[in-house]
Amino acid sequence: MSLQVVSAVSNSSLLQPGFSLLNFDGHVFFFGQKGWPKRSCPTGVFLLDIKQNELKMKPAFFSKDSCYLPPLRYPALCTLRGNAESDGYQYIIHGGKTPNNDLSDKIYVMSLVSKNSKKTTFQCIEKDLGGDVPEARYGHTINVVHSQGKSMSVIFGGRSYTPLAQRTTEKWNSVVDCLPSVFLVDFEFGCCTSYILPELQDGLSFHVSVARNDTIYILGGHSLQNNTRSPSLYKLKVDLPLGSPAVTCTILPGGISVSSAIVTQTGDTEFVLVGGYQSDNQKRLVCNTIILEDNKIQIVERASPDWTPDIKHCRTWFGCDMGKGSVLLGIPGANKQLISDANYFYILRCKGAEEDKEEELTAQICSQTSTEDPGDSTPFEDSEEFWFSAEANSFDVDDTDTYNEDDEEDESETGYWITCCASCNIDINTWVPFYSTELNKPAMILCSSGAGHWVHAQCMDLSESMLLRLSEANVKYFCNEHVALNKGLQTPKKVVHLKKQPMKPLRKKSTMKLTTPTKKSFLRRLFE
Repeated sequence: MSLQVVSAVSNSSLLQPGFSLLNFDGHVFFFGQKGWPKRSCPTGVFLLDIKQNELKMKPAFFSKDSCYLPPLRYPALCTLRGNAESDGYQYIIHGGKTPNNDLSDKIYVMSLVSKNSKKTTFQCIEKDLGGDVPEARYGHTINVVHSQGKSMSVIFGGRSYTPLAQRTTEKWNSVVDCLPSVFLVDFEFGCCTSYILPELQDGLSFHVSVARNDTIYILGGHSLQNNTRSPSLYKLKVDLPLGSPAVTCTILPGGISVSSAIVTQTGDTEFVLVGGYQSDNQKRLVCNTIILEDNKIQIVERASPDWTPDIKHCRTWFGCDMGKGSVLLGIPGANKQLISDANYFYILRCKGAEEDKEEELTAQICSQTSTEDPGDSTPFEDSEEFWFSAEANSFDVDDTDTYNEDDEEDESETGYWITCCASCNIDINTWVPFYSTELNKPAMILCSSGAGHWVHAQCMDLSESMLLRLSEANVKYFCNEHVALNKGLQTPKKVVHLKKQPMKPLRKKSTMKLTTPTKKSFLRRLFE
């Protein structure tokens, strides 16, 4: 095992406790930031690019047919392969906390659509569930089991908010252990079935689960009800015949009392257990090797890396599995008395360099690692301090697609969730997409009145066709409050009067005055 230092990084406010790491074809992606995504990366999914001991972040994108995926913290996730012949796989994401600290009960499937040097595109689909749907939770695990040519997901553990009927003013947002039920989820038909097993008496959260074929092993975890870390080792066996599934549980000896540990896979049947806490105020610096063979599990202690003095003396540490036998570890910067809000990172490699070239392994892993925010719970409560966080640093000037948080505005005041007008009804807690072009932020348009200000297109009662026309045309737009004022202040256009050519007078026609000669004049002319 080797420990490699990663250079200190900046933009620590972007990445906070509770997010996860996804490994697609050897590329590591981060998901689940604290707070709502910003315009530079509306998906909240980033590629973690580590070169020359420096960590960089590049935004990833979603396909047009993807659903909206909120930045969930503390979710349960695992990989799911399409079939035995296919090398492609997907990630299943269930539960977790939204940026508003609401708990999610939805389940998503995320797959890689395309990737090149400049852009990575994912597809995210929300699965509809029926039957005994698991309640919204976080700090739990999900695994995929295979039996008799069938596959199902297994959800266990976690925490949820106290039911509304049991809440008090003093403990309105307090959390409790979820019931120790085992949920089977059939993705083909979207149905869920819950099982209550007598061997599982107490709820667990922030435990470790390792699955192989039709068996899941549950190790460690913390119970809020008893304030203990379970030393038990549970073996769940799932049989999927043509009829109803059968789930059995066996308690095995040789468990480890640990919570918030990390598991990474180093071989076809070999895993490494790293980190975690053995008590509320004591880290666990011992590492273990887990071997799964012939429906048996063996846990042995292995040589630990040469921990640095900073890691040994810090009270908290955090990390997450990067895949292929590597773990990203970190400690808060305050322990080094340099920059209080900075984090310092290490990459722990649990296998030799030559083994890193092996093909991706088939066994399923799900390890729940997280922590609560300082304001969410008391320090060291339920060992949720073991979390992973990473920041972006050393951005290349020429790397135009690298994310830089300094380029963003403070959207809490000047972003999408402002009160754009007196009748504005856009609320960050209740907003849902209105236009087909919206993903996770409301569409806005610039009002050209004065210095200009942004308004929500929905509040202006703009149709989607009109919104598209305004976005494509190079014209000024005025909101409902300023359109009348703008018309009043406009200078009347100068009216150009046409010069009328004077009409030429008509020539008078010569007329002869004809008179009727009288009889007297006629006689006079006759005799003359």
